[in-house]
Amino acid sequence: MNATARSHVSAALFRRPWLRAFLLLSAPGAWFVLIYLAALFLLFLSAVWSVDAFSGKIVHSWTLSNFETLIKVPAYRTIALRTIGIAAAVTVTDALLAIPFAFFAARIASRRLQAVLFVAVLVPLWSSYLVRVFAWRLILARDGILNWFVEQLGFGALGIGYSNWAMWIVFSYIWLPFMILPVWAAIERVPDSYIEAAADLGARGWRSFREIVLPLILPGIVAGSIFTFSLTLGDFITPTLVGGAGSAFIGNIVYQEVGISNNVPFAAAFATVPLVVMGIYLLAARRLGAFEAL
Repeated sequence: MNATARSHVSAALFRRPWLRAFLLLSAPGAWFVLIYLAALFLLFLSAVWSVDAFSGKIVHSWTLSNFETLIKVPAYRTIALRTIGIAAAVTVTDALLAIPFAFFAARIASRRLQAVLFVAVLVPLWSSYLVRVFAWRLILARDGILNWFVEQLGFGALGIGYSNWAMWIVFSYIWLPFMILPVWAAIERVPDSYIEAAADLGARGWRSFREIVLPLILPGIVAGSIFTFSLTLGDFITPTLVGGAGSAFIGNIVYQEVGISNNVPFAAAFATVPLVVMGIYLLAARRLGAFEAL
């Protein structure tokens, strides 16, 4: 391309910002459509297929039998409710832990201490997910350090290893940094003048936080909850390693149906449950302004 042609192209692009944006986003947009949206379409399409009971082959005819099984079989309803319930409990727990930590780090700690706290939040993310889960498995085991410490205090063994309580503790620890960072950023964006004005008007302590700070940092809390809720909702490793016999998650059933039973349509149908739940959750988060805090 000669200099004249290049100048014409540059001028055309300069006069048409939408064309520049289209050319810039066309490649990643095509990748997103072909890989992500196409995969979701195939997931929903597979969910309405079935498996021939005699040959074990997938029958490419539309049926809602997989969704009827999810609704009618109590065990699958229990697993879905357990997954959603523990994901919600982990989200609430991380929010309660993250808010005071982030407030202290953003508003009270010195610059040097802030750097130390920031590194302390990030350090767990530098280690392997499996290492952290196995570490908690050892801590919560019957002969682990937690039971030993409680027995030394005279309270007897807790016996929470390999249970839903163990999953709640491990999930809360693993995803806590994903809640702290958005909340920390949200608290830093609260103007000092707002808090000073609240103090001048007589609002102190808890009232100032409840009526001034909390509404302003709510988008950050919701943004963090998107991570904690979705990551817990789709996990199957932690339930396998620290959960008990009655602690299966949706991900565990999907893994079993694909890898053991070879019932891909039913696995696809069950996998749509967290997708639908997260879709509803993201719509609610968008109304609360969480995306602006990401």
